[in-house]
Amino acid sequence: MKKWIYVAIAVVLIVPFVALPGTEKGGEEEVEVAEDTGVVSVFGAFRDEEAYRFEESMKPFEDRTGIDVQYEFSSEFETLIFVRVEGGNPPDVAALPQPGLMKSFAEKGALKPLWPEILSKIAANYTPVWKDLGSFNGTPYGVFHRVNVKSLVWYPKNAWEKKGYPIPETWDELKSLMDRMVREGEKPWAIGVESGGATGWAATDWVEDIMLRTAGPEVYDQWVNHEIPFNDPRVKNACEMMGEIWLDTDYTYGGPTYILTTFFGDAPNPMFEDPPQAWMHRQGNFIAGFFPDHIQADLDNEVGIFGFPTIDEKWGTPVLGGGDQFVMFNDRSEVRQFMEFLTTGESGKAWAQSGGAIFPHKDQELSWYPTEIARAQAKLLLEAEVFRFDASDLMPAEVGAGTFWTGMVDYVSGVPLDRVLETIEKSWPE
Repeated sequence: MKKWIYVAIAVVLIVPFVALPGTEKGGEEEVEVAEDTGVVSVFGAFRDEEAYRFEESMKPFEDRTGIDVQYEFSSEFETLIFVRVEGGNPPDVAALPQPGLMKSFAEKGALKPLWPEILSKIAANYTPVWKDLGSFNGTPYGVFHRVNVKSLVWYPKNAWEKKGYPIPETWDELKSLMDRMVREGEKPWAIGVESGGATGWAATDWVEDIMLRTAGPEVYDQWVNHEIPFNDPRVKNACEMMGEIWLDTDYTYGGPTYILTTFFGDAPNPMFEDPPQAWMHRQGNFIAGFFPDHIQADLDNEVGIFGFPTIDEKWGTPVLGGGDQFVMFNDRSEVRQFMEFLTTGESGKAWAQSGGAIFPHKDQELSWYPTEIARAQAKLLLEAEVFRFDASDLMPAEVGAGTFWTGMVDYVSGVPLDRVLETIEKSWPE
């Protein structure tokens, strides 16, 4: 693999696609397959250490096939990928971090659909949800690779065990544990949502996790697609359940004022004081990178995790998260080989061993992950019958990255929930 390239400036080359003789069946339509070049170009947002780990994960494919995977990245990826595609110079493959990007390109007819052989591999090595998440209007385009898990509750392991606190598996067990902590003079939760212009997203994650566990995945999808209004009673119920914790000063360290003014990356810190000033923090797997250095240095011994508990048993324990899906712009046999490699656990092995990534492949081995924490996250993902993307990432930007974020801040600030939800509903674009 050649050295990855950092794309800082968009240079648009108009390169027409020239189909060479010969066709292959792709689904039910004839798909022209171009002549091989010996190179597969991949464009994504992985940079620095992540780029290096992605490269390392691709080496087995390169060694086995002789195909050179050339990776380039940009901090302006979401802008430049549109520039390149519209300019006629798309990469062979792009790693899309946002599900809406796949739908945008599929709607424009820019993507090549997946073919029967790779669909068989996906069916064998992924749970069905991943094919659905990688599809648009019933046609599969995306192959998922690295994913992240958000439905996690973190706790200070050693102090927790000394207290004899149990791991709650249901909402009722969680409430019983919270009440026990309060009786003992403790604060159950450490929460913070300040994030500059993105303040409020951490609150939306709580609502989304609760929606999945109370209303179920079908209603969650309807909510995301605005097939039910934002002020639907089921959405209101999820917000109220969050509010029962967030707005109660007995349950949260510092109460609503602390929640609203504390940077989300600093929010877990009260758990790591001696003795702990709070006992639980709900956040995705990435939050470990914000823990104090001495905690990160000994993560398995210092911190424990459990899945955000079940609320309605008929919905089990869903997982909320995100992930990178790889899509194909140019159809050549070497590009197909690369895409098929991505469906295997081997394609994530080196990255899993290095840490910092979780993968959805059934054939992976949990022993690849270097920490107990990472193994627990991967196990939670693999065992989940339901996985859904962060709803605010799927909604129109005016809502998902706008009124939903600000509305949750208003709610925690004391604005009546009915008014908050009505405002969000009115903001949904026609």
